[in-house]
Amino acid sequence: MATSRPLRDQSLRAALAEAFHWFDPGAHSDHLVSDVSGWWRSPDLLASVGPALADLYADEAPTLVISPEVTGFLVGPLVAVALGVGFAPAVKDGGDRQLVDRVTWARTPPDYRGRELRLGVRERQIRAADRVLVVDDWVATGAQVQALYDVVATRGATAVGCAAIVSACPAPVAERLRLRSLLTAADLT
Repeated sequence: MATSRPLRDQSLRAALAEAFHWFDPGAHSDHLVSDVSGWWRSPDLLASVGPALADLYADEAPTLVISPEVTGFLVGPLVAVALGVGFAPAVKDGGDRQLVDRVTWARTPPDYRGRELRLGVRERQIRAADRVLVVDDWVATGAQVQALYDVVATRGATAVGCAAIVSACPAPVAERLRLRSLLTAADLT
């Protein structure tokens, strides 16, 4: 069995950019669609992303990682393992899903599609003493990050910031959200 080789710094950033693709879905769409699936195909990238994102906030001593579904459920646990802390999934409200636990919900401001979503975390998974790191693969507007910060605050915990593979939001938003990323959208042009 082959062993993965963790990548660091510039080689990681270059590999992430190389494994990423923009697709034009055709005349019916007014924007390109991102394809991050190449990030998950490479064992070297899988071995590298969690520790690299964890390093962005190691000085803040997080005790819990929270990530929004769907791709956050992949990258969040990678970071949690690298930090040696637990992971709590943040679910999106809607559909036929029945959650049996008590959930703390927050509504997002409009996202990049103009949608307002409700994100929630099971109450028993966030303790007041927690120092929570929000993790996602891509932050476009910060809407979901802000909603998760609201959930964390409601539970009496502290949000230490957000680690993302890509930051595509304006610099003032990234600063307000304490967003640190491995790449910016400009790195993927």
